[in-house]
Amino acid sequence: MKLASLKGGRDGRLLVVSRDLTRAADAAGIAPTLQAALDDWERLALRLDELSKALEAGGVAHRPFDPAQCASPLPRAYAWLDGSAYVNHVALVRKARGVAVPETFWTDPLMYQGGSDVFLGPRDPILMADEAWGIDLEAEIVVILGDVPMGATRVEAAAAIRLIMLVNDVTLRNVTGPELAKGFGFVQSKPSSAFTPVAATPDELGAAFDGAKVHRPILTFINGKPFGRPMASEDMTFDFPTLIMHAAKTRALSAGTILGAGTISNRAADGGPGLPVSEGGVGYSCIAEQRTVETIRNGKPSTPFLAFGDRVTIDMQDDAGRSIFGVIDQTVVRYHRG
Repeated sequence: MKLASLKGGRDGRLLVVSRDLTRAADAAGIAPTLQAALDDWERLALRLDELSKALEAGGVAHRPFDPAQCASPLPRAYAWLDGSAYVNHVALVRKARGVAVPETFWTDPLMYQGGSDVFLGPRDPILMADEAWGIDLEAEIVVILGDVPMGATRVEAAAAIRLIMLVNDVTLRNVTGPELAKGFGFVQSKPSSAFTPVAATPDELGAAFDGAKVHRPILTFINGKPFGRPMASEDMTFDFPTLIMHAAKTRALSAGTILGAGTISNRAADGGPGLPVSEGGVGYSCIAEQRTVETIRNGKPSTPFLAFGDRVTIDMQDDAGRSIFGVIDQTVVRYHRG
């Protein structure tokens, strides 16, 4: 089934959405919010699935599904953890900053805890006060978890995956370096993230999800032009159960925790940095990576970071070209405090 949150209040109103993303049924009679559903998933998931089947059969009242009226599936969450499962991306971005990659990065996942009190809806603008901050997109796959015990096994970690969605994890590249140099992690360089209109249960992806990795490309466009189409399952050093186990090593995770795998990044066929789409490559899932490749090849970057008025779209499609989660479609807008 596919679930969404209609804007309204801090936590939205739960909807069940048709597989083709054209219709939605109010699910508030089962659970008022997605977080409420996750808190009692074992009991309520079956009822939500029955509503989903009734919606597909046309046997329940429904409305047209409008992503513009949606908040993030979880408008706020108890925790937002983001890993860097694609170490190729980490290596390239760190190379651009002149920072070496320790060997442990290939055996022990990187992960940080981001702000989760305010998430953006799939059509909300990216509000920024200054272009000089180096505004960048990051296209990623994330999972929403049920309760995970501390010290979870791989089987327990995999079983905790409730829903899957995509995220635009906005990053301010020119703020990142000075902030990380303090040795205390991300804060200002990681503003609010935006998620796809719907979150889907793993079965909705069919064979594209094997319980550990998603075997589909993630599609990114900037101002309507293809920017990236890397395959999410390739060059993924750490899969989702591994990331979940890492996050739960020293603490339990509560239902509603969102966990990301980081910016999707593929190497070229020869093992070197990937090529841009314009040169027949699969491109990139963030501008920083393209700028790094340009620096390696040409001595300096040529692709600018996002500017006011730029439009970013992120999507994942099935074999028939139909969007699985709906599209993140955002424009960078100058922030003015009202």
